[in-house]
Amino acid sequence: MPGSDLLGAREIRELAAHLGIRPTKKLGQNFVIDPNTVQRIVRLAGITATSQVLEVGPGLGSLTLALLEPGARVVAIEIDPLLAEQLPVTVQAHLPERADALTVIHADALTVQDLGFEPDALVANLPYNVSVPVLLQLLSTLPSLRSVLVMVQKEVADRLVAGPGSRTYGVPSVKVRWFGDPQAAGSVSPKVFWPEPNVDSGLVRITCHEPPKCAASRAEVFAVIDAAFAQRRKSLRAALGQFAGSPAQAQLALEAAGIDPGARGESLDVGDFARLADAFGRD
Repeated sequence: MPGSDLLGAREIRELAAHLGIRPTKKLGQNFVIDPNTVQRIVRLAGITATSQVLEVGPGLGSLTLALLEPGARVVAIEIDPLLAEQLPVTVQAHLPERADALTVIHADALTVQDLGFEPDALVANLPYNVSVPVLLQLLSTLPSLRSVLVMVQKEVADRLVAGPGSRTYGVPSVKVRWFGDPQAAGSVSPKVFWPEPNVDSGLVRITCHEPPKCAASRAEVFAVIDAAFAQRRKSLRAALGQFAGSPAQAQLALEAAGIDPGARGESLDVGDFARLADAFGRD
């Protein structure tokens, strides 16, 4: 029966006790103890038997087992050596017929280079303290991705899906749109975690697409984004003055890109920033 081999609260606590694990805030460890939640994540991510899935921070394996159930291949990146060593054992015990479909890489997701395969889906319960850097790093290094479903702190989820003009629209909102279209996919109660975090979580689904067409590199566009939001309450003419060499130079580039120099960074979409980076490059 689907879901019968998933981990519940009792199994998670017993496994942690067996391993002598006490979840740490340093590594952002909050283990999901509700089978319904991981099944919901897999369903929202659209995982099928043909999916090639990358999971980051699998922890004790709650989500990993749910990802393997439909028949997907899963590569899991785990920074904790004890958890990385245990995960294949847990899968062998609970879902032995799918054990060969799992590969575990003991590494930091911020620095890992070669996964040995090209994932088409990223599904992860990302640690709160590094969720945005990890997400942007993986999006930038894995062009094979077609879809993303991540669980992050609700505040981070709101920032990722915010659009131009929103109070929460900022650097992560723009940069993630370089890679795809983010959408809110629901909220998650603290009660499904052990230990319970002090905040709600949110699900964000990203449908990947080609980046905006421009002559500037991603790094050049992102540098303009960072500069524009470093002083977000100032006009772009003023906020980009140091970046451009002077407010007058910034104004010339803004006008060349067809952007009002008196506008603020929070009013621009990723395409606007791409045009602006091109304008700076023509100076």
